[in-house]
Amino acid sequence: MRQPVLCPPVIAAAGKLDYFRASMTLTEKVLARAAGRAQVQAGENIWVKADILMTHDVCGPGTIGVFKREFGPNARVWDPKAIVIIPDHYIFTADSKSNRNVDILREFVKEQGIEYFYDVIDDPNGVWRFDPAKGMFRRQYGRRYAGVCHTALPEKGHTRPGEVLFGTDSHTCMAGAFNEFATGIGNTDAGFVMGTGRLLLKVPETMHFYLEGRLQPGVMAKDVILHIIGEIGFDGATYRAMQFDGPGVASLSMDDRMTIANMAIEAGAKNGIFPFDARTAEYVEARTRLNNTKRTYEPVELDKDQKFVYELVVDLSKLEPLVACHPDPGRRKKAKELGHIRLDRAYIGSCTGGKASDFVEAARILRGRKVVIDTFGVPATPEVVHELQTTFWGRDSVWDVLVNAGVQMTENASCAACLGGPVDTFGRINRPGIKCISATNRNFPGRMGDKQSEVYLASPATVAASALTGRITDPREFL
Repeated sequence: MRQPVLCPPVIAAAGKLDYFRASMTLTEKVLARAAGRAQVQAGENIWVKADILMTHDVCGPGTIGVFKREFGPNARVWDPKAIVIIPDHYIFTADSKSNRNVDILREFVKEQGIEYFYDVIDDPNGVWRFDPAKGMFRRQYGRRYAGVCHTALPEKGHTRPGEVLFGTDSHTCMAGAFNEFATGIGNTDAGFVMGTGRLLLKVPETMHFYLEGRLQPGVMAKDVILHIIGEIGFDGATYRAMQFDGPGVASLSMDDRMTIANMAIEAGAKNGIFPFDARTAEYVEARTRLNNTKRTYEPVELDKDQKFVYELVVDLSKLEPLVACHPDPGRRKKAKELGHIRLDRAYIGSCTGGKASDFVEAARILRGRKVVIDTFGVPATPEVVHELQTTFWGRDSVWDVLVNAGVQMTENASCAACLGGPVDTFGRINRPGIKCISATNRNFPGRMGDKQSEVYLASPATVAASALTGRITDPREFL
């Protein structure tokens, strides 16, 4: 196994990287610093200081309940500026209990003086009620609404290299793209963090994925992570860190890295993490400055003699469009080998596949053509909606290109059908036997609705190509 390519030393706003005494992996370095130690080893149990705690409308009320039960009804959170609350899951539904969850969050925010609450409505004293009479397609949210939490966190300037981010959602690991330790935790742990700012963790072993080369036309970051999960299995990284580095990382955009880190949990990983480089710095600096969030940070750098429990070289230039077949993300096959599978539905959206770059790649395939199956598009955030509607290719915006191709695009950015939701959720699969190809991240039975449906995971490009033919299709057929 070749040695990883080392990035040049970086001086961040917080100072020089001279804290550590021994060679460690990226994850070990972040956790050591958060524990106030010069060194940690895999398997150790350590108390870790949190930089950010994120929660949303599904787990937020439960977390608040645990916090009040354990710390008292009048307790105060450990740091109101370190808690980020983003309603995003069951938002655009007439289900009264789902609507009420958002109101519970709002009441808690007012009580605690929490600064970063991205409410669905503008009135801090109001109540949220989705109006089905207005339909699913036109926006029903206010100015501060941020959309899907994992995409919104970096957009709003809450992801910083070298930090520890806990979130009450398994795909919190997406923020590892920014050189931080980011992982999902349950409501009980989150309630404890909310009151103390600390959590007891076991340091995970690290698996090493050395990326080289660059992706070819028609191949996307989704194909990278589907390839890796196909190699190790959907439980192959259980409670391990997945470290992605090597010269191939330089060719990946921050969106690409987010897609890869997001699905680390689909292999059972505790977290995924990328090295810090100029692209990371540029993104973080722009977003923290724009949103007036904390701008200082201290990244962790690659050491020469890191210890890994597993190593895999991935040549990006040799990858092809892939599909994870029903019923789990580890069932990897090449798209070109699955043309016999007829489809009923296509779906582009979620934290994994609902970024602006994802829709742009889909639009390149769909431009001037028409889909032949029901195809749904759900942008991850309002910012993505705005970008697609204001970026023009000739006379048409990218949004127009998608709509003209027959994609049912909603302005109500959210998780939507990625995790099923109430029966009136946009794009939800409500009938048995439906076969759907989706740019989302998980395809266990019932994930997108009916338990008798089948979900095939693929890149936005592959989803778009398949929507044009009604069968699983390699997007290179349309390039």
